[in-house]
Amino acid sequence: MVEPVPESINFPSEEEKILKLWQEKDCFQECLRQSKSRPKYTFYDGPPFATGLPHYGHILAGTIKDIVTRFAHQSGFHVDRRFGWDCHGLPVEYEIDKTLGIKGPEDVAKMGIAEYNKQCRNIVMRYANEWEISVKRMGRWIDFKNDYKTLYPWFMETVWWVFKQLYDKGLVYQGVKVMPFSTACNTPLSNFESNQNYKDVQDPSVIVNFPLVENEDVALIAWTTTPWTLPSNLALCVNPEFLYVKVKDNATGKTYIMMEARLGALFKAENEYTLLDKFPGKTLKGKKYKPLFQYFAKCGEKGAFQVVTDNYVKEEEGTGVVHQAPYFGADDYRVCTEYNIIQRDQTPICPVDASGCFTSEVTDFAGQYVKDADKNIIKWLKEKGRLVNASTFKHSYPFCWRSDTPLIYKAVPSWFVRVENKVDKLLDNNGKCYWVPEFVREKRFGNWLRDARDWAISRNRYWGTPIPLWVSDDFEEVVCVGSMAELEELTGVKVTDLHRESIDNLTIPSRRGNGVLRRVTEVFDCWFESGSMPYAQVHYPFENRKEFEDAFPADFIAEGIDQTRGWFYTLLVLSTLLFGKPPFKNVIVNGLVLASDGQKMSKRKKNYPDPGLIVQNYGADALRLYLINSPVVRAENLRFKEEGVRDVLKDVFLPWYNAYRFLVQNVQRLQKEEEIQFLYNENTVKQSDNIMDKWILSFTQSLIQFFKAEMDGYRLYTVVPRLVKFVDMLTNWYVRTNRRRLKGESGTEDCLWALETLFSVLFSMCRLMAPFTPFITEMMYQNLRHLIDPASVEEKNTGSIHYLMLPQVREGLIDKRIESAVSQMQSVIELGRVIRDRKTLPVKYPLKEVVVIHQDPEALKDIQSLQKYILEELNVRQLTLSTDKDKYGIRLRAEPDHMVLGKRLKGAFKAITASIKELTSEQLEAFQKTGSIMVDGHELHEEDLRLMYTFDQSSGSAAHYEAHSDSQVLVLLDVTPDQSMVDEGVAREVINRIQKLRKKGHLVPSDEITVYYRCQPEGEYLDSVIKAHTDFILATTKAPLLLFPVPKTSSIIIEEKTQLKGSDLELTLVKGSSAPQAPLNGPACTYVNVRVKVNNKEQELTSKTDLQSLSGKTLTVTSGSSSPAPASSTDALLCPYVNLLLCNAQPAECQTGEVGTLLLVNPIGQNGLDYSGLMSETAKVFGLRSRRLQLYLDQDLTQVLPADSSVKCLDTKTLFVRVIPTTAEA
Repeated sequence: MVEPVPESINFPSEEEKILKLWQEKDCFQECLRQSKSRPKYTFYDGPPFATGLPHYGHILAGTIKDIVTRFAHQSGFHVDRRFGWDCHGLPVEYEIDKTLGIKGPEDVAKMGIAEYNKQCRNIVMRYANEWEISVKRMGRWIDFKNDYKTLYPWFMETVWWVFKQLYDKGLVYQGVKVMPFSTACNTPLSNFESNQNYKDVQDPSVIVNFPLVENEDVALIAWTTTPWTLPSNLALCVNPEFLYVKVKDNATGKTYIMMEARLGALFKAENEYTLLDKFPGKTLKGKKYKPLFQYFAKCGEKGAFQVVTDNYVKEEEGTGVVHQAPYFGADDYRVCTEYNIIQRDQTPICPVDASGCFTSEVTDFAGQYVKDADKNIIKWLKEKGRLVNASTFKHSYPFCWRSDTPLIYKAVPSWFVRVENKVDKLLDNNGKCYWVPEFVREKRFGNWLRDARDWAISRNRYWGTPIPLWVSDDFEEVVCVGSMAELEELTGVKVTDLHRESIDNLTIPSRRGNGVLRRVTEVFDCWFESGSMPYAQVHYPFENRKEFEDAFPADFIAEGIDQTRGWFYTLLVLSTLLFGKPPFKNVIVNGLVLASDGQKMSKRKKNYPDPGLIVQNYGADALRLYLINSPVVRAENLRFKEEGVRDVLKDVFLPWYNAYRFLVQNVQRLQKEEEIQFLYNENTVKQSDNIMDKWILSFTQSLIQFFKAEMDGYRLYTVVPRLVKFVDMLTNWYVRTNRRRLKGESGTEDCLWALETLFSVLFSMCRLMAPFTPFITEMMYQNLRHLIDPASVEEKNTGSIHYLMLPQVREGLIDKRIESAVSQMQSVIELGRVIRDRKTLPVKYPLKEVVVIHQDPEALKDIQSLQKYILEELNVRQLTLSTDKDKYGIRLRAEPDHMVLGKRLKGAFKAITASIKELTSEQLEAFQKTGSIMVDGHELHEEDLRLMYTFDQSSGSAAHYEAHSDSQVLVLLDVTPDQSMVDEGVAREVINRIQKLRKKGHLVPSDEITVYYRCQPEGEYLDSVIKAHTDFILATTKAPLLLFPVPKTSSIIIEEKTQLKGSDLELTLVKGSSAPQAPLNGPACTYVNVRVKVNNKEQELTSKTDLQSLSGKTLTVTSGSSSPAPASSTDALLCPYVNLLLCNAQPAECQTGEVGTLLLVNPIGQNGLDYSGLMSETAKVFGLRSRRLQLYLDQDLTQVLPADSSVKCLDTKTLFVRVIPTTAEA
């Protein structure tokens, strides 16, 4: 049976109840069981690290994934949803290094890799429990039991298989690469990792001279912000096409060579230097210069310390001469390799260790951390006369995303996967993926792919999947292992774990007889593992081969825009290289969630509210809808504001909940008053002929149609605004304009039509919104399902809204003409409301006439068909339709927008303002159609002018009407005052006060009450209005309206004293729908007298006899074979009795009713009550045995029944029962 819906709701606590329901019914697993035989929809979940707590970015991506996968299930697919965990790599190692104070590889060697990895394993799932709680609390359905972790041996084995495929295809090589390098974590980072944490920093900015060997009085000058790279300088680079100059510094007399366009970098004014010569950069090619330091002077013999040329040198910064330290810059490495200054296979000139400290080769600064050494190097340069200028420079610089320390660029030996020669294939496969929003595919991701570099996949670390390469000491013999079985076969040792501590000691005998092969020390970059997850999560190809191949590529993935250089990229690279196809068909990319000030969310700054508290205060549904209905779903950034979540409750959930509550209230009223059991059956429901029913049903079907098309296109950002708008249409238009019908005021049949319509719409809406707001839809459904005819349900199990399929579009119900008509009506009503607001005329006060002017007669017909609603909503007496605005003397006039035009036209603004005011109504009408107009040679647009309607003063309309319009329709409202209308408005104010008081008293419409009122001073305006409009007030409030005083016997619910129209208005609501009963004549309850007879034959009393009809009769009870029958005459009650009237309380102990009859003696002459017995039996009648009672002889409660009264004297009297308040109540 449908349950009553409380007036107020706490959404978070309701969500907790739903979570329990899902847990008890095992709803998620039941969903999967139900859909097992359906077509598969494949979804990949990108694995997060469990070393940190989930934040808004995770919640957002998780919500998008949950919505799309729930939608897929409701569309008839089977959707496996497995949670994944990234368990290896820097995030884990960094935590351990911090905890154990590990500074570098020596510290790890001391404790041993086995112990180090054990420590890592211990913290990998540190916050797994919090993750599970958070994800479930957000309403996301995903399988944690059947998860995948990148540390599972079977997962790692597939990663080996992936690598071996690439190795066998010749796509793996070892080389040196200048890479972003974290000195805090002692490891290189991939390019996409290095792009994750840029900061604005102040770095040293130095200009250094490099004297030419041919003439030491002339020096090239180069600029750098990394003085620590100068000891490794091997060349200088200039742009061959740009002009360079030889200038004399007038202050020092020194001669320098630099780019002409960069003279301003050294000189503030032209008189500070003398121009000696000008030439293109290519003329400097090959010139030798004196090295700065002598550490690597021997390199001069191989072509170092000369000028080289390349187009990467720009004219936007520096001096136009770039110093080359090939092992500390990617361009430097490329250029120096091209000029044979260095060889790819030579020992690198890289005097900086993994911790970022100078090695012993740099004798002057050995052991110093490079960033700390900058100041000492600058000092050295100054002392040696090589420093031209030193200052600081603010620029954006990459920091390590884990340790938050500055990265350096450094050459490292690394294992690479060839990507550069596969760019075309990557772009081709990317073109086969459907991206939402689309621009990410072409711009952000496409640009990244076009510039893709070979992928460095190795890390010189410990906690990760080891690279399965076993090599000889000279690297001439290499074996790539692709599985555990292959490793066992080659080593003779069976392993169950693939981490370094388990396999580093295993050797493979050389096939050439050169001793043994040992594994290289590196492990995989964790991005290689997450990129392998489509295959590794199912242990492909060792298991599930067919299942994987049938379901690849995935139907859907989703992550943040930062993953264009992360997971999206590694997925695409590996699937392209392995299978030649894309890894996914559809992808939604979300933007970043920022703090309210636009800054990155930071735990340290505490610049954002805790997600747990937001859910605790507003609920998960509100947070979900806030995030999804924001720019973040279009891959733009969102500034998170707590009030935005609160507004979802206020503007969406509460109106929606109130519509649901209103439905249930009126279904229960129908049951109580009409004894009609409401059951909804979509297949047998009769078509309503009410235009508003047809409209909302059509609007709903149009929404379902739109919803399916847009969700099939993964455009969440178009769907949610329409769903939110639909809530507004349902609550502020359909329910509001049909309240009287829904309450049964226009007859039972019409009431049923309206209730069936509202039920149908709410039920459809719950199913549509279920993927977005899984809690509130489940809560409503669990109650609404009791109103559904079981015969109409297709699904076998209807225990949860999430088991149901999406509603099918019923195209027969779509009527665009009616939708258009209601849209016209809404425009008229909204324009009328604006006029009322402008003139401060509340809707409670009726007006004479609304005039609607429209050029389209068809539109006027539509408006005419909805006249009833326009008159009611605007509270006007008459609707007049017209196509002729001249008849009403309407003219258009224009005012300039001072802010917009003043800013743009500056001095000309004053003159043009006068011309704007002179524009004719005809000119402005043309402007309305075209959107532009020429005034004094300036083209003006819609944003430049404000159009207003005025009345031709000679027409006589000006005094009567106020006008307002949109681009289609013009509305005139007759605002002339009329006393009878003002009086009615005041009566409506009184109704409003009564209804608000009802709400304050937590009453529902079916609660019967009486309203008592008093106006002071009496006889004044308010008093006379109420007396004149008593019937009008009664018709709306459905409660008797009586003058004070309130009888003492009344049970008061609530009372209030307010001011209205200069009078004091006192209102009191009491229980019961009329004045309290006066003392009764005769027994209040039905009764029978019973006489016992023996062996007299009389007519038999059967089980079908209406016992109520026997009231007042005497029954004869007989024994033996004879039957009792009622006596034919009506008899008075044989026993003495009293009637009881309960005055100030409700019955308890499951008793009902406030009036009763109590026998003082029964049978006659026996069991007579005394005062004590009377009190006891009275308490039983009303179920008030635990309360103290007082009995009175009068309804004003002034005559107390004394304790020594003779009970016999009370026969046929009415006693008034008052419950004495407890101290708490008093």
